[in-house]
Formats: sequence, C-alpha cells, structure tokens
Amino acid sequence: MIHVVAMLTTQPGQRAKVLQAFNANAVTVRQEEGCIEYVATVDAQGLPASPGTVGDDTFVVVEKWASLDALKAHGAAPHMKAYAASVKELMARRVIHILEPAPGA
Repeated sequence: MIHVVAMLTTQPGQRAKVLQAFNANAVTVRQEEGCIEYVATVDAQGLPASPGTVGDDTFVVVEKWASLDALKAHGAAPHMKAYAASVKELMARRVIHILEPAPGA
C-alpha cells in the first residue's frame, strides 16, 4: 500500500476556492482503480495553535493507494491535469510525501 500526505498551501484567502475544486474532482478520483482513500483535511477546530498547525491557507490531502502503479496512473489521469490547471494560479506551494509502511508495520 502507498500512502500520500500532500501539504497544499494556497495564495492568501484562496483555500475555500481551491477546496471547492478539489472536492469536485475528488468524486472522480475516488472511483479510480486502486484508490482506497482520498480526503482533504484542515486543522481541527477548538485547539490552540501549535507547531503542527497548518493555518488558514493550507490543507492536507491524505491518500491511500493499493499500489505505486495506481498512484502513477492517478497522477497521469486527465482529470488530475485539468484540476491542477484550474487551481494553478491559486496555489502558493505543494509538498507531497509519498510513503509506504515501515518494515514490520
């Protein structure tokens, strides 16, 4: 299994607009072969800020894929290219971590 944690930071004040586009696209992503989980997350409400707080302009996408090949197909999918193009000017930074379970986990 492949895990992806993508930290996506938008231009100031643009997170809601990007999340709207993300959520519209996520319906199609979740139907892709090998997609186990694909969800956008934000800071939990009601907690004080901490070094781990992502802030008002960032969201974190948590993904699980059945295989590396499934993830590669996801990245090459036409709907992903269209989504990326639609939010390109609204984004400030993307940091994507591609992970696999540790040995013995």
